[in-house]
Amino acid sequence: MKLSFKPADVFVDRHNGPDAVAVAEMLQTIGVDSVEQLINETVPARIRLKHELNLPAALTERQFLHKFKQIAGQNQVFRSFIGLGYHDTQMPPVILRNIMENPGWYTAYTPYQAEIAQGRLEALLNYQTMVIDLTGLEIANASLLDEGTAAAEAMNMFHGLTKKKNATKFFVSDQVLPQTIDVLRTRATPLGIELVIGDHRSADLADDNLFGAIVQYPAADGELFDYTDFIAQAHDNGQFVVVAADLLALTLLTSPGEMGADAVVGNSQRFGVPLGYGGPHAGFLATKDAYKRVIPGRIIGQSVDATGNKAYRMALQTREQHIRREKATSNICTAQVLLSVIAGMYAVYHGPERLKQIASNVHLLTRQLASGLQELGLGLNVENYFDTISLSLESSELRQALQTELEAQGINLRYFADANVGISLHEKTDAEDVADILRAFAKVLGKHLPTPAETADAPVDAELSWPKELIRTSEYLTHPVFNTHHSEHELLRYMKQLENKDLSLTHSMISLGSCTMKLNATAEMIPVTWPEIGQLHPFAPREQAQGYAQIFRDLEAWLCEITGFDAVSLQPNSGAQGEYAGLLVIKAYHEARGDFHRNVALIPASAHGTNPASAAMCGMNIVVVKSTEQGEIDLNDLKEKAEKHSANLSCLMVTYPSTHGVYEESIIDICQLIHEHGGRVYMDGANMNAQVGLTSPANIGADVCHLNLHKTFCIPHGGGGPGVGPIGVVADLAPYLPGHVVVDADGRSGGAVSAAPWGSASILPISYAYINMMGGDGLKAATQTAILNANYLKARLEEHYPVLYTGANGRCAHEMILECRHFKKAGIEVEDIAKRLMDYGFHAPTVSFPVAGTLMVEPTESESKEELDRFCEAMIKIRQEIREVEEGRADAKDNLLKHAPHTAAVLLHQEWTRPYSREQAAYPTDFARRFKFWPSVSRIDSAFGDRNLICACTPIEAYVDQEEHLVPTDKGPSY
Repeated sequence: MKLSFKPADVFVDRHNGPDAVAVAEMLQTIGVDSVEQLINETVPARIRLKHELNLPAALTERQFLHKFKQIAGQNQVFRSFIGLGYHDTQMPPVILRNIMENPGWYTAYTPYQAEIAQGRLEALLNYQTMVIDLTGLEIANASLLDEGTAAAEAMNMFHGLTKKKNATKFFVSDQVLPQTIDVLRTRATPLGIELVIGDHRSADLADDNLFGAIVQYPAADGELFDYTDFIAQAHDNGQFVVVAADLLALTLLTSPGEMGADAVVGNSQRFGVPLGYGGPHAGFLATKDAYKRVIPGRIIGQSVDATGNKAYRMALQTREQHIRREKATSNICTAQVLLSVIAGMYAVYHGPERLKQIASNVHLLTRQLASGLQELGLGLNVENYFDTISLSLESSELRQALQTELEAQGINLRYFADANVGISLHEKTDAEDVADILRAFAKVLGKHLPTPAETADAPVDAELSWPKELIRTSEYLTHPVFNTHHSEHELLRYMKQLENKDLSLTHSMISLGSCTMKLNATAEMIPVTWPEIGQLHPFAPREQAQGYAQIFRDLEAWLCEITGFDAVSLQPNSGAQGEYAGLLVIKAYHEARGDFHRNVALIPASAHGTNPASAAMCGMNIVVVKSTEQGEIDLNDLKEKAEKHSANLSCLMVTYPSTHGVYEESIIDICQLIHEHGGRVYMDGANMNAQVGLTSPANIGADVCHLNLHKTFCIPHGGGGPGVGPIGVVADLAPYLPGHVVVDADGRSGGAVSAAPWGSASILPISYAYINMMGGDGLKAATQTAILNANYLKARLEEHYPVLYTGANGRCAHEMILECRHFKKAGIEVEDIAKRLMDYGFHAPTVSFPVAGTLMVEPTESESKEELDRFCEAMIKIRQEIREVEEGRADAKDNLLKHAPHTAAVLLHQEWTRPYSREQAAYPTDFARRFKFWPSVSRIDSAFGDRNLICACTPIEAYVDQEEHLVPTDKGPSY
């Protein structure tokens, strides 16, 4: 026996599903001799890379974790009291282990298939209820990306709602967080909105050009203002008012809703979510019920299923921006679901009393700190405060001496350019922290610290000293869910009950076209919860974040190599944000050349709806380019429109491979055509999983491309977020990449698109790990395997479901569209197939996108041949069930598909009158019999939920008396 030495934990073998034996069998089914032959028949030679990726050699899991521990160790975890919307917090360990570190939660997809997402939907409803209660408003969405973008969404919403003709001014208090003002400015400029920044106490609200205003509560310097009169005056002048608020403070403060606010925005980070050097964190937007039809983002609502039982689903889905396209006022696609679930569960665990206690502790410690500073002879710049105080020192030299002394003790405060200092306390602050800060002030001032301030005694009980108008008297979090699960056992069981209602990658493949649900390897996930990654404040001095700096440098360089571009920005914290940032870069480039008139964006009809939505938000005029019957861009139409709009052409937005799953051979000519007319090419990177190592956006001719790190580069979808959408650009566009007002983002001049300078920094290590452990050869192999898996599915399924579009040699890229529209003749809709797949233990492929009535399937490289075969078996059996309807052997309305999914409750009911057996319904395959995943509700009536909109934790009995409470009889028996 000959022995050879090589690592046993080669990561590429763990990431890619099929082994060598399986690959050979799959190639035989496809009808090719090798993977190389398949790639040559699939990817046009003209667009292929002429070189291999120049990336570091692949590391094993053990090698990577050892190396990354050293990198992370370069970060210095100080005690940060900087504030500005970011606060250190204590995530309850039971939530850390059972949600944040649990693939049952983080590998699930957006809950479009609500029947197998009831757990996440309930958790999100809890989050909405928490926000509604604390803000004092009537409706809230299920999270936005961060506080800055939530504020911008509110501004845009009210700009669209104003009845004041030609009103284009928006007042911004100078006490709004600086990064929020930065994002507001970015979003306002392309739309012609003028920001008027000043003191709200002296603002001229009589200006007829003002349509709205935003104020901060508490203010950025910590001051507490009663905005009641300000809001009333704004309303008298026909203006809307947005309040950016702190959820923890609202447990003690009068809610903005009680002051009359039209919307409340903010960040739920301090409800148990790590600082993470800026993200990901769940923003929120709450507003009045009157604006429920225009609130951006997703809303979770209650409805009923086919048996009349309460069920949850995403409400008002017709407002989704990918449907409204260029008429959209927002490009929201992903949310921050995993983070909002954590924040909501934090409120469930602590309940109203413990939340109030946490807030009380923070405030009492702040009072103790303020008292000690005053005893040292320092005056405060604020009169009423919650957790933040600011003060002025005699000189900037004294301020620098204080900073040096505190940083020697591992403490960060907020230091201004002048002699001002800000201090924000938080949940993890204790009396020793306060004593350390006071000792440092005393030392620098050369004063003796008065007793008892020199000791670390807990603060004494005290009455709130705020004006009574600011003290909250209204109740919040009264629903039983916030008053039941306060012991760890109870919360653990509640979270597990919710998890068990959701299908995730822990159960089976999720074959969603365009969404790339691939392996989120444990080795990639482990560093995310290390304190060196999770506990850094985003505005800490950069010298304390050298580990992050190396991660950013390496990741940007690697993404440049993969895309062929010259520069990358990691700031956009979702794919849609990446689209928006990329278009802003193009816009800034044209304007820097004096071409302000170049504002036409050509967008194919097949493009994802966020493309035209993002272009509209940039103030561009959108011209739609037709598609051919083969699903490709109509070149004649493109040429005609490029020539027609040549003088004003800004850009073309294009997805590659196409949204139809085909490598269009004309792509290089398309890019050249746009360049000839002075435009730039923006490439949507949703399908980069079919490019890496084989071709690249720059090689094809694109100028900008956003990358979905939550797709191609393995960051988990988290049930609908977090996402990360960095952009790569060619050299002449690099100066216009997003900058940041608080932290110098390497001299870049573009406006901020996210509140934090590097967006969702704490999950970038996941993609860093993936690239590090795959190496250039491994990344290329992953792309090849994705194409192999897709063409294997095509070969097995196309005789049962015609594949709509293929390339010149009859091959698909990494995904394909299955034709289902002809089943309508038998009364079977594509939705019926999606719901029946649940009975087989699978999540449906993408339904009705990009072609209505079809399924778009993407298997990814991480799925084994065995899993692909199980999926094929399910799809083929469903086709047989459809055939029974087509041939009249099954009733057109009373059949397996129309009643799917089948719950245990339905199947166990004493009466069974359906024309098929319980066994056929529940166990259509041996796999389903052995590993049954039970949907917790029957098919949901979404229309009923939209007519009877309930978006908070309200018992179902609250609306049974409404006029339309009866379940339609054609949905099956009501048990």
